Amino acid sequence: MIRRSTGAMVVTAALALPLALPLAGALGLTAGSSPAAAAKADPARDHAALGLSADEKLVVTSVVTDRDGTQHIRYNRTFKGLRVIGGDLVLETTRSGAKADVHFNASGKAAVPSTTPKKSGAEASAVATKNASKGASARAKDSELVVWAGGTSPRLAYEVITEGVKPDQTPSRLHTLVDANSGAILQSWDEIKHGTGNSQYSGQVTLDTTQSGSSWLLKDSIGNYTTDLNGGTSGTGTQFTDADNVWGNGSTTSRQTAGVDAQYGAEKTYAYYNSVLGRAGIWNNGTGARSRVHYGNAYVNAFWDGTQMTYGDGAGNTKPLTAIDIAGHEMSHGVTENTANLNYSGDAGGLNEATSDIFGTAVEFYANNSTDVGDYLIGEKININGNGTPLRYMDKPSKDGQSPDCWSTNTKNLDPHYSSGALNHWFYMASEGSGAKTINGVSYDSPVCGGAPAVTGAGRSNVEKVWYRTLSTKLTSGSTYANARNGAIASAKELYGATSQTCTSVEAAFTAISVPAGTEKCDSGPTPTPTGTGTPSPTPTPTPTTPPSGNLLRNPGFESGAVDWTGTAGPITNNTGRPARTGSWKAWLGGNGSTSTETIQQSVAIPSTVTAATLSFWLRTDTAESGSTAYDTMKVQVIDGSTTTTLATYSNVGTNATYTQKSFNVTAYKGKTITVKYLMSEDSSLQTSFVVDDTALATS
Repeated sequence: MIRRSTGAMVVTAALALPLALPLAGALGLTAGSSPAAAAKADPARDHAALGLSADEKLVVTSVVTDRDGTQHIRYNRTFKGLRVIGGDLVLETTRSGAKADVHFNASGKAAVPSTTPKKSGAEASAVATKNASKGASARAKDSELVVWAGGTSPRLAYEVITEGVKPDQTPSRLHTLVDANSGAILQSWDEIKHGTGNSQYSGQVTLDTTQSGSSWLLKDSIGNYTTDLNGGTSGTGTQFTDADNVWGNGSTTSRQTAGVDAQYGAEKTYAYYNSVLGRAGIWNNGTGARSRVHYGNAYVNAFWDGTQMTYGDGAGNTKPLTAIDIAGHEMSHGVTENTANLNYSGDAGGLNEATSDIFGTAVEFYANNSTDVGDYLIGEKININGNGTPLRYMDKPSKDGQSPDCWSTNTKNLDPHYSSGALNHWFYMASEGSGAKTINGVSYDSPVCGGAPAVTGAGRSNVEKVWYRTLSTKLTSGSTYANARNGAIASAKELYGATSQTCTSVEAAFTAISVPAGTEKCDSGPTPTPTGTGTPSPTPTPTPTTPPSGNLLRNPGFESGAVDWTGTAGPITNNTGRPARTGSWKAWLGGNGSTSTETIQQSVAIPSTVTAATLSFWLRTDTAESGSTAYDTMKVQVIDGSTTTTLATYSNVGTNATYTQKSFNVTAYKGKTITVKYLMSEDSSLQTSFVVDDTALATS
């Protein structure tokens, strides 16, 4: 049993969390979606800046705003009233609204000579149905005249959607683009994205459930909820309910067990995106998603269908595919769909699938579950191969017998589950480096391709943030590995600086998977001021801000963002979930509701000539904990050489949601250079927030 419960009750599946409040500024950017985002964009202004014809119209889909005012506006287009597929773009504008950069998909052109088709919609539907029927039952559901701009030149086409079921029970919602003049198939992709993984390995967890009358629902306060399909292959399923709020028994003898794993995965995945990447769920609107379990009969797969996650029960209906890395994988398909919307074919298909592997892995590490520890293996628990091996390996993808370690011109021709191998390999090397290494008891040995130099890793946390920024601000629906390289290097420079280890590792890892160098390079020109709050180690020393009179600390009120302070990426934020005492920025440590450690620190020299020196700051605390046990703490420390002195420890006991000033005499350190450090430690559940503002090291 978990040592305490929250109205959330103990269930058989180990470290769950009541979800933290949104941290939308965690990367120094905020993301919006239509219609709120539309208010931040100016399509008429941007239409002129892009030099588009009068026949083209821009449609806002999302806006991401950096803290320096830079905006990344994602647009779709129409041409003479027809929807343009593959005509998406991301426009980067300055604070004043001027065009700074643009990422077009494909050629960037959308004009076709004529919008009058030579083929009928019925003819196009017949072609699409025949194509979809290869290996699946299919029926045409919809046909729409569009412009296809995802190839080398725009074409008038019909988009035909066919629905059916494949022989393995996987549903299919196939989009087929048929040339409206020749009847040829231009492109096709399935809306159903799927993967495979482990289940029933998370041990005992606490879930955020909802009381309804005298019973409980497997539904959290965000709106993540789980239903039982009871072997069906359609419908929403039946909401799981329970009389005593104790769910499942850890095995398939209870139908609730699969629901527990799916719900746990959904809650952890939402919490990861929310607290680490600053994204409020799949749609970035603060709402959760439905998970359906017990799909089909002995269905050995899981999938995302555009609205929900669905999990089969595995071989013999005894191994539901509901493990945390798979939940993270499937929900991340939803995030991709609502950001870059990468096609599920060609290079873009591999980038799409690898993105889900990357963030599924990130969620597994974030969960910090002792029963299913973080690793760079996909599907390692379910033994789907029957010999104890995982489904995919990120350190050396070719170990699965089908995924490439290295990118090549043939990569685009592979199934996305295999063309993902090269980017998975990049993520591992950029995070951990090449060569042999053991992490959490798992041995890895990651090779470079084509005699490339060895890679030094920059740390998984930094690389996760780089890839999310790339996905949300650089990539478009038809992006290639070359686009991914340029986008990731640009993102690393924006977040951490052009001379940072993170940028170097990101660039070197792309070279190490044989993606040729592009236009973006590290160490090229002046280092830009980082727009995110990530502060990797090592990193170029920012230009110090001038301290106020009598205050030796630089950027003492955090209003310059993550400048002058080092430590964990994320705490220094302007997110409105917790108020600043003055201005809009502060250091928000904690608030995660899961096992975590966060720090911010700054080195400062105290002159030997001073008479007195006082360290002070304002502190606001709040908690979801109860009782007199200090589960979550924040220590205020001074580091003098190899000696660390704790000046005070604050905890979840006796919190005060009103800012209160704290002061300490540090005159004993005059004549020395010390480090002022704030160290926060949070346990496995129930958030405590320690918000620091208006720091000072005053002398007289």
